Amino acid sequence: MTTIFDSLARALRDLFSLRVLWVVIWPMLVAMLLWMTLGIAFWSTFSGWLEYGLDKIGIQVWLTELEPVWIANGIQALLHLMLFVPLVMLTALVLTALFAMPTLIRVVAERDYPQLKRENGGGLVGSVWNAVIAIVVFVTLWLVTLPLWLIGVGILIPFVAAAYLNQRLFRYDAIAEHATPGEMVTLFKHERGGWWGLGLLTGLIQFVPVLNL
Repeated sequence: MTTIFDSLARALRDLFSLRVLWVVIWPMLVAMLLWMTLGIAFWSTFSGWLEYGLDKIGIQVWLTELEPVWIANGIQALLHLMLFVPLVMLTALVLTALFAMPTLIRVVAERDYPQLKRENGGGLVGSVWNAVIAIVVFVTLWLVTLPLWLIGVGILIPFVAAAYLNQRLFRYDAIAEHATPGEMVTLFKHERGGWWGLGLLTGLIQFVPVLNL
């Protein structure tokens, strides 16, 4: 656990570097702009998909009959937000993993670990495949557990989903440049506690205003 907090402390220190700060911020800005544009352009389509999904699980009829109407509208707006926020976060994280992480890794390696040999155990194909798996599991987890929000249990889902996504998405890119393929497999297998610890802590930070940028 000490190693995890030490890593987070180093990351916090790096945020005071304008170069690092920009690399961290631009994926979120791009993701927000992308989904805001798509949301405005295809609002009717997205709303139709949401209503179709709610109808399939028997909730749309209940919302239609719910009185007063503003409560039903509020619930539907909340559901839209629950889908929008994960999409923005997911897109930003994928952009970070594929495009920003290499820059961050080089900055950290050159400053703190200049003697560390680059084994290049991973590559772009592996990074993309890892991201695909992470996205599929993350989206499935959100969709399958949406009904749980109606009974209050759903409040736990964002933290679990974010923890999984962070540890799965970034662990590959974090060591791909410097570890051998064998070392990567070993680290993934024997350091799961550390990966999940970092995933959970960074996942919690994502729900803190300003820090989640």
